Amino acid sequence: MNDLQLFLPCAAGVEDLLADEVHQLTGLTGHDLLSGRGGVVVRTSWREALRLNLYSRLAQRVLVQLSHTPYSSESDLYEAASAVTWEHWFTPQQSFKIEITAQHSPLKSLNFAALRIKDAVVDRFRHRRGERPSVETALPDARIFAHLTREQLTLYIDTSGEPLFKRGWRIDKGDAPLKETLAAAMIAASGWADAGAPALPLYDPCCGSGTLPIEAAQIACGIAPGRQRRFGFEKLLPYAPHVWQGLLQEAQALEHPPAAPVFGSDVAHRMVDFAQRNAERAGVSHAVQLRGGDALQRMPPSPVAGLMLLNPPSGERIAAAGVAGQARAHFVPGQRAAARSAQPREHREQVHSSDGSDFFLQLSAHWKKNFAGWTAWMLTPDLQLPARMRLKESRRVPLWNGPIECRLFRFDLVAGSVRRKPPSP
Repeated sequence: MNDLQLFLPCAAGVEDLLADEVHQLTGLTGHDLLSGRGGVVVRTSWREALRLNLYSRLAQRVLVQLSHTPYSSESDLYEAASAVTWEHWFTPQQSFKIEITAQHSPLKSLNFAALRIKDAVVDRFRHRRGERPSVETALPDARIFAHLTREQLTLYIDTSGEPLFKRGWRIDKGDAPLKETLAAAMIAASGWADAGAPALPLYDPCCGSGTLPIEAAQIACGIAPGRQRRFGFEKLLPYAPHVWQGLLQEAQALEHPPAAPVFGSDVAHRMVDFAQRNAERAGVSHAVQLRGGDALQRMPPSPVAGLMLLNPPSGERIAAAGVAGQARAHFVPGQRAAARSAQPREHREQVHSSDGSDFFLQLSAHWKKNFAGWTAWMLTPDLQLPARMRLKESRRVPLWNGPIECRLFRFDLVAGSVRRKPPSP
């Protein structure tokens, strides 16, 4: 257990940020820490696998690689899974589940491939222990992940259980909430929490149920993101409770008063109430100030210029966004952003523009007038948003929000005005 190969999957665009985070947590470099497509490969110990579950804000899971073999048919999958010592990880009295993904696999049915791997696991237990574990699809004790490429099968056992973005504190939430891992990626890309960076105020003027400011407040207080949840490794055979309790005590000892002020506001007071309750559960109600108010009217929450970080409203969120929502001409009631995301990008951007042009134009004017000296970072799938806001981005970072390709734009705000274009004939 002192020489394990781990794979930490993450959202597309986050790989290098995750590699930096793992380096900061473990000190690993070189061949022990490799960044690849869709995640990071780490060679380390079982104890470090537990630490990564506890501290990583960017990884989706922590998987232990158990097998990596070539295949050409379902029979090869059975043989490969039969050779893995599953009895070292869980018992016949426990349940398990097979999760399978593929990339350019020649096999016709992933369901049948998963069935053959399941049969191999069950048969191995039956031959060696005289009894077999049961399959449980909802809440299994052990999760086995299989990934197929064109020629290779890789088998993992999961140590995380529920995905790591489920921190355990977000119970109250609105429509289409931002995942905590994506919020953490936005914070990491902005450099706000970098070692040696000045302790600047952070403000989210469209905070919704509070994901961004709460994640930032936990970072400012040194609170480990996994301290309030349970993990899959607690049901695996290598788990030693005293080791885990020691890690939790170390994490608690690292907590401190907030190193920087964090603010959030939202036009919907109901969402502010949600955010406040979430902040209390996350242990940061003392470290984040949450207020109601229109993003087009709220003044800077701090006399010191800082950093704004937001996932701006779209679709129905713009309809409730306050002042600008009253002036839009082409809003279609009931059309959600999730529905538009399935449309081609050209049509999606056109709908987004007609929905929110007034809002974003007024927002940029408000920022230029009242937030000079601040830096604004905005995550959006609309690649034309800077032009429509009459702002020039100083940086753009590709990030993916699930299946949706986005950009995190940086704007360095200076005093000025935004002139309206003459109406089209």
